Amino acid sequence: MSTRTLISPAVLARSRGKRLYWGAFALVTGGFTLVFLGPLYWLVSSGFKDTQEVVRTPPTLVPESFTPGNYSRAWEVMDLSSLLFNTFFYAFGALAFQLVFDVAAAYSLSKLRPVLGKAVLGMMLATLMIPATVLVVPQYLTVLDVPIVERNLLNSPWAIWLPSVTNAFNIFLLKRFFDSIPKELLDAASMDGASPTRILWSIVLPVSRPVLGVVSIFAVVGVWKDFLWPMLTLPDPAKQTLNVGIYSLSNGVPVNVLIAALTIASLPTLIVFLVFQRNIMGGLTAGSVKG
Repeated sequence: MSTRTLISPAVLARSRGKRLYWGAFALVTGGFTLVFLGPLYWLVSSGFKDTQEVVRTPPTLVPESFTPGNYSRAWEVMDLSSLLFNTFFYAFGALAFQLVFDVAAAYSLSKLRPVLGKAVLGMMLATLMIPATVLVVPQYLTVLDVPIVERNLLNSPWAIWLPSVTNAFNIFLLKRFFDSIPKELLDAASMDGASPTRILWSIVLPVSRPVLGVVSIFAVVGVWKDFLWPMLTLPDPAKQTLNVGIYSLSNGVPVNVLIAALTIASLPTLIVFLVFQRNIMGGLTAGSVKG
């Protein structure tokens, strides 16, 4: 059975067809590479320029005044070590809470089949249609004076962790993967006397590593890149995240040093993507096809 393609094999076999094909391929690939990697290169290279060269018009493509000391200066002046520690602390705390509560919610909706489970899932997915900025005011009023316990959570990690616990997209992603796990496997474990909690821990979670990896990456990156919410809930400079800290300390800092700090702040998430890009794509498609 032949595979249908946009260009027939007969046309590709000709020398003119090959030239046109590879020319179009190089043009499209080069264009997308330039669009995506161009800003990143500009960010990194500008961190090696001096103050005059950064603001020069027209700009220089390759740094003429190579100044690698901008990065060490940014690390010291903006206290990036403390900001990085705070951000890692908030990000992995949010990850722990999401893994516990989102996995429990997805497992319940997928395998335990609670009453009105489909309605609950539908209402969860409906929240994805609400812009995040609309929820800022009610969330802020909630952490300012938490109902029942009447506690102010400003300047505490709970102000970051609690709003990130229930992520509708991650719950849906986990549920779709759990739905793809053969029911016969879970029924066999149940017949052997395993409780639902035991089945989740011993069977479901070990085979769900791809999607758990994707959810973990989304949870960490979500906290890492957030700016508005940490700025509102963490006014104490000693407890701020990386993005908010750089913004707060940017006054009076040279542009080239500020760009170097932004480059350092971008590296962790970039490294995570490059290392786990296959896991991200595999986890997103896992559970989408049954059979």
